[in-house]
Amino acid sequence: MENLKEVKVSAKEWSNPTPAGLVALSVACFCFFALLNGFVDPSAMKLVGCWLIGGFVVQCIVGLLDLKGGNHTGGNTFLFFSAFFMLAGGLEMSVKYNAIMSGVPADTRIDGYAWAALTLAVLLWTPAFCRPFGLLSLIVLALDVALPFITLIDLGVLSSDFAKIPAYALLAAALAAIYFSAAIIVNAAYGKTVYPIIKRK
Repeated sequence: MENLKEVKVSAKEWSNPTPAGLVALSVACFCFFALLNGFVDPSAMKLVGCWLIGGFVVQCIVGLLDLKGGNHTGGNTFLFFSAFFMLAGGLEMSVKYNAIMSGVPADTRIDGYAWAALTLAVLLWTPAFCRPFGLLSLIVLALDVALPFITLIDLGVLSSDFAKIPAYALLAAALAAIYFSAAIIVNAAYGKTVYPIIKRK
């Protein structure tokens, strides 16, 4: 009987990893907000790449744990975010910076085609995040605004004059993600609502 209790204790479920994934998303959104607004010069790109690769580690772990816990919507989203927004984005920052410094241009329009696939995925997956409607829905809706503009700018369809639109949409997503992550952590710690969360059925 004692051994059976030990087995039950060791089989305890993992905690919700979503707050860590949301913080990683927020870091990426803040970095892109600064880049798109021209608040930092191109020399910051290699440093941004480091932050994004750090986010890849976090979001990959979060995605796998979410999938293990049966959260197929969050798990799959964090998994492809970790691969393409974080890892590929981080590596690309270094490649683009080296291309700028070496004077050998890279045809970055290919990024627009890749972003087009990611944008379509996020747009088509959005209804899954709106039932029930809440803070996570607002984060995804802000991304729905930002990603099409990033795609069209990278494709050369829109000029960089439009960059402020996705920049501020990403800032909105970042702020909502930080608040949501804090609400999950603090409310769980106190066992009650300390930071209210918008949630409608």
